[in-house]
Amino acid sequence: MADETNRAAFVELQARMIETTGKIKQLQTQMRTKESEKKRAYLTLEELRQLPDDTNTYKTIGKVFILEPRSLLANEQEQKLNDSETAISSMQTSKEYLEKQLGELENNIRELLQQDPVLARQILSMTAQ
Repeated sequence: MADETNRAAFVELQARMIETTGKIKQLQTQMRTKESEKKRAYLTLEELRQLPDDTNTYKTIGKVFILEPRSLLANEQEQKLNDSETAISSMQTSKEYLEKQLGELENNIRELLQQDPVLARQILSMTAQ
């Protein structure tokens, strides 16, 4: 009976570990996307700052180019830059939390396997095949 309880606990911990790992990978992908958005906004903003104030600048909306003042485009890029930085820091906090959870799950699995050597041998025999 205890063997089945430990096996069920192991399966649950393993499932949570897989889920947490997936969430971490998803966050990393989102962070890379936000980093590229941030870089694009930064580079665009740097180019806009080099232009004189009276330069005609255009904003793309789909396939259409619309005349916009340089200051408005610069403000939009600054906003994108700030939004990306905020999102990245929020995602980093979430990632750190998930990594901490993952470490706790790994420790729980390790403790479970140390408490039940029979289960540990069964798992090792399954992976060795």
